[in-house]
Amino acid sequence: MDAPVLPTNELYINRELSLLEFNRRVLEQARDPKVPILDRLRFLCISSTNLDEFFEVRVASLMQLVEIGAAPSGPDNYPPEQLLDTIRDRTRQLVLQQYELLNQEIFPELARCGIVFSGRDSWTEEQQSWLHDYFHSQIVPVLTPLTLDPSRPFPRILNKSLNFIVRLEGKDAFGRRRHRAIVQAPRSLPRVIRLPEHLGEAGSDQYVYLSSIIHTHVDKLFPGMDVNGCYQFRVTRNSNLYVDEEEVEDLIGSLEGQLAASRYGEAVRLEISRDCPDDLCDFLLDHFSLSKEDMFAANGQVNLNRLSTICDAADRPDLLYPPFSPGLPTHLQTDNDIFSVLRKRNILLHHPYHSFAPVVEFIKAAASDPDVLAIKQTLYRTGANSPFVDHLVTAAKAGKEVTVIIELMARFDEAENISLANRLQEAGAQVVYGLIGFKTHSKMIMVVRREQGTIRRYVHMGTGNYHPETARLYTDYGFMSSSQKLGEDVHKVFMQLTSLTEAKDLDRVLTAPFTLFDELIARIEREIKNAEEGNKARIIVKVNSLIEPQIIETLYRASAAGVKIDLIVRGICSLRPGVIGLSDNIRVCSIIGRFLEHSRVFYFYNGGKEEFFCSSADWMDRNFFRRNETCFPIRQQPLKKRLKKELELFLADNCQSWELHGDGSYSRLQPGNEAPISAQDTLLRQLASEI
Repeated sequence: MDAPVLPTNELYINRELSLLEFNRRVLEQARDPKVPILDRLRFLCISSTNLDEFFEVRVASLMQLVEIGAAPSGPDNYPPEQLLDTIRDRTRQLVLQQYELLNQEIFPELARCGIVFSGRDSWTEEQQSWLHDYFHSQIVPVLTPLTLDPSRPFPRILNKSLNFIVRLEGKDAFGRRRHRAIVQAPRSLPRVIRLPEHLGEAGSDQYVYLSSIIHTHVDKLFPGMDVNGCYQFRVTRNSNLYVDEEEVEDLIGSLEGQLAASRYGEAVRLEISRDCPDDLCDFLLDHFSLSKEDMFAANGQVNLNRLSTICDAADRPDLLYPPFSPGLPTHLQTDNDIFSVLRKRNILLHHPYHSFAPVVEFIKAAASDPDVLAIKQTLYRTGANSPFVDHLVTAAKAGKEVTVIIELMARFDEAENISLANRLQEAGAQVVYGLIGFKTHSKMIMVVRREQGTIRRYVHMGTGNYHPETARLYTDYGFMSSSQKLGEDVHKVFMQLTSLTEAKDLDRVLTAPFTLFDELIARIEREIKNAEEGNKARIIVKVNSLIEPQIIETLYRASAAGVKIDLIVRGICSLRPGVIGLSDNIRVCSIIGRFLEHSRVFYFYNGGKEEFFCSSADWMDRNFFRRNETCFPIRQQPLKKRLKKELELFLADNCQSWELHGDGSYSRLQPGNEAPISAQDTLLRQLASEI
């Protein structure tokens, strides 16, 4: 490769800014008139939730770096203070767009469809009377208004909770003058209340914000004093968990303590009503040790993501994406015995187009089959009411050897996973926790079955979590097999996770933090060599994130050598495509649609002996070096042909695809004069059926 055409620090797009760009693309889905209106609202709520997590984790970490005066770090060498300023500016624009879209497009369109959000100024006398009764019967009993004075300091404010700061005048019952109060809305209260049918317009559903009800009646909470202002606010806090890897002796105990503390971590963002007076804003900023740059004005309710409850509660399927029935591969339609099917052939499922039921049935059948001796499974995120846990409990109670590796440090699911671990242990399962510092992110099930005097292993390996609900929303691949060599590899990986010994001589499976990174680099280098020798060379990668510097540098060299590279990167991408002399042969696109693209697939042309891999790992530092990940080959020709066809379908998408440019910006592809191609819609038609 010739001398870089860009300075070293400009070879990479900053990961935080790339993540904000992803959130902008999500918001554009909410703007798209071709998307059903309730799903537009849902995308808006997702963009709000994404921003919450962005501040809780990424911005929180960045603020800590600024506080300690850390030097620029990372491959882009972006100064932390400058980066924080850029993030605040771009976030402010994003928040402004969120509220403009909600107030000027989504709410008016919902109203035309009979779903009305009523503000305080539009309530009829009958509605006011009903809401007055609702306030006193349903809300007042759980409120604890707190007037501020030296003996009643500012209350602890829960992360992302709804609160009000109230301006008071007059004296309290003890004759002392009061100026301010805080009202906290308990999370047990619904944020959106549906009015009875007889109080709304005929043929419409009418909703009222909890914040509007409290605001209207807040004076009832302070009898004898005048309320001269009431303003919503919401605080986002640092939610990073810190576990000392050297000192911790009881991981669950340490995590439980950290979870409680994280609800009241350091404040990183203040959202407040845009009409809140400056003196009250300054009072809140001072209390939370924030600057004006950390404050974001809300032109509506401060917790937009709570509107997502309306998307399904409204019971308006005509305003949502058409429902569909997930399909089944032909062999699973004709044979109910999953073990019989897998003895004959491997199965590749593509969720949500294919049903997730066969994966659940796999565990269910194993739990009740008297010939099954042992079940082993990894769990990262599985949901509070998981059928997998139910069946594992059944298997353990039936006397089977059940081993479950649970990752307690799965971000935002820690408390749920602790509860599941306790339940499994009580049933007699052997529960192993992910190793501190190396999250167990691999997705594996192994069933050991005695058949005609021999032992046979059946495996499931996937790119996504064992979570039936997200399996209808996220696109993922699941591979099921009774291959002896694959089964032996998976057995060795499970042994590694439980005994912490090295899994040697794996025949099929690549693992992180051991072989995956080096093997991927070797395969890219092989394509470089083939290109330099004048042969065809091609790489296609589909991941959620691409930020690992050595991988990116090797892809740059591959591009310079003439390797054609297509990258389908849903979210963060630090690689700059299309830069002359650096990445001319690299194209990066991002698919944003009805489903969250979550599958990881790697393709290498390999001189015509095409290689396909599916993996639990993104191309990030953490996945390669700080997590347990698996990457497994797809070797059967019909399955390889299917994977290639589906990858090329995503590359041909001109309806839901965004192309990344060298400056870090994205532009949405349009069909123009060409036939419109939507990969997700096409796969729905081919693999599933609408109902």
